[in-house]
Amino acid sequence: RTSFADIGDIVRGKDLFRGYNEKDQQGKAKLQQNLKDIFAKIHSDVMKTSGSNGQALQTRYNGDKDPNFFQLREDWWDANRAKVWYAMTCGAPDNAEYFIKTACGGGTTPTNKKCRCVSTDPPTYFDYVPQYLRWVEEWAED
Repeated sequence: RTSFADIGDIVRGKDLFRGYNEKDQQGKAKLQQNLKDIFAKIHSDVMKTSGSNGQALQTRYNGDKDPNFFQLREDWWDANRAKVWYAMTCGAPDNAEYFIKTACGGGTTPTNKKCRCVSTDPPTYFDYVPQYLRWVEEWAED
């Protein structure tokens, strides 16, 4: 099973899990290569941007020469994580609630409908918890 946090790790190139078998490992390698190609295209477009905004972007990503484009991937995830959460919960029943009752509003309010905060922010920051720490928590539950 893949969680919101796992998707964040995959997009940002931080997924530690390499697969159960050779076929799974090959699939993960192909996915990472596809993501590298996508972010290479985004990086190329960003580096061609003109104006003051373009200069700021070029300054930010000029050092991101690693073919993995980790800084760009991190920024993309930060900008789009709410949309990913929305897509993941679109099929949730209206009465679905996130398991942490005070997940929204800085920890003061529960989720509204479909495990969503009124502000549209995802009700979790587990996607910023290192994967190995999430694994320790999961193993402790078993």
